[in-house]
Amino acid sequence: MRDGAPRMSPRSRRRRRRPGVAAGAAPAAEACFTRRIPRFDLLGEEALCQLEDHADWLLAEIGIEIRGDPVALDLFRDAGATVDGERLRFDRGQIRSLCATAPASYTMHARNPARNIEFGGDRVILGPAYGPPFVTDLERGRRYAALEDFENFVKLTCLTPWLHHQSGTICEPVDIPVNKRHLDMVYAHLRYGDKPFMGSVTAPERAADSIAMARLVFGEDFMRDHLVIQGNINVNSPLVYDATMSEALRTYAEANQGNVISPFILGGAMAPVTQPAVIAQAHAEAMVGIALTQLVRPGAPVVYGSFLTTMDLKSGAPSFGTPESMLATFAISQLCRRIGLPFRCGGHLTASKLADAQAMQESIDTMYPAILAGANFIFQAAGWLEGGLSIGYEKFAMDAERCGALGRLLEGLTIDAEQLAADAYREAGIGTNFLGVEHTLRHYRSANFDAVLADTQSFEQWQEAGNLDQQQRAGRRWRKMLDEYQPPPIDPAVDEALLDFVARRKASMDDAWY
Repeated sequence: MRDGAPRMSPRSRRRRRRPGVAAGAAPAAEACFTRRIPRFDLLGEEALCQLEDHADWLLAEIGIEIRGDPVALDLFRDAGATVDGERLRFDRGQIRSLCATAPASYTMHARNPARNIEFGGDRVILGPAYGPPFVTDLERGRRYAALEDFENFVKLTCLTPWLHHQSGTICEPVDIPVNKRHLDMVYAHLRYGDKPFMGSVTAPERAADSIAMARLVFGEDFMRDHLVIQGNINVNSPLVYDATMSEALRTYAEANQGNVISPFILGGAMAPVTQPAVIAQAHAEAMVGIALTQLVRPGAPVVYGSFLTTMDLKSGAPSFGTPESMLATFAISQLCRRIGLPFRCGGHLTASKLADAQAMQESIDTMYPAILAGANFIFQAAGWLEGGLSIGYEKFAMDAERCGALGRLLEGLTIDAEQLAADAYREAGIGTNFLGVEHTLRHYRSANFDAVLADTQSFEQWQEAGNLDQQQRAGRRWRKMLDEYQPPPIDPAVDEALLDFVARRKASMDDAWY
């Protein structure tokens, strides 16, 4: 086995050829949501063609740079791009043609096969926040994230039926050296959760470590043809890929593993202030990353990502849930569908520092457009605060419940005889309530989404229960979840191999805090 994995006996190798889970593992209630409601199309054909033409113009006249990665430049040169130093230019339509081999849909395999998920089509996958260096809760306040917090959020994600993917760097465990923390994070994903997840992208060798650890669980043979891990690749907008991202991208693609290509653009800072320019630029940047995955390995799984929002032009701070960013989400989702790839955007995003009214209003105003626009993959769906600098425990619990409600929305309406309930009218007659009829007894558990954090008691009952607001109720909920958490089963030999790999890789390098 490559990448420094421990040697195994033939029997051990056979045992790890396919993903599995120890006896007694509980299956997921639902691997991911299925859309049964229409997508909202904002733009007509003429407007979409204008945006595509402008993206082509950007790549033909202005160009895009890949800095510090001569291998990527050579791949594009061999594919017909014009290369001038580190700047690439493409003929009109050329970059889209290079994306043509990217698959429209595919399966991502989880450690628990019952939690495998499908990217593309009508599938909708939700996952928690990605990247915050701080955590916050009502008791301890805002603080730097530690490995314990990272493990807690993996456990909470594993327990939450409405989150289908564990995301990647749910928070930065800053108590671990920078060059070693990826090992602890990947181990936590594999040990304390059994849903799909992302590995490290902060250096190509860290991406390779992530893939090597996944091989210990899934087996090298299985991973040649099956997706089990992804990298989240951010463009250094405007119009730059740095070597850290492009080399990590190539590492995942070479292993036939996944990439999520996500331009992160604040209008007025990393692009012009007007949204059509932002949309066209993001489209151009995303296609270059997608094309690179296909030049490395045709057919490599990839997600077209978008993270577009506005900037407060008075303070320079990012703003969320704005009408302009909502419109951008609708438009870029249509551009993605025209090249036929799974689409990532949105999340419960907010600039608020705590889970207050501003947080929930902004979160809803970023999440609903993603749902209505047709997103297939939404991480940042639970816990995000402070423009992504913090992840909140209470916010996580509140957002997770909103994810469940959105899943119910995606189901749409089933119109049939059972739902029209003629027997309930016959039994109840006129002027009588329906609480005790047989139809209600058949459906009372499933007819409506059960929002456990919402308070529907009378004022007197609420007061007697302690006058708790929703943040406080959410605090009780996440603590109860962690108290009741049981780790998903894992083969002890696999766990031992993972711990051995982590120990040996850490011992091979000095601590680095930058």
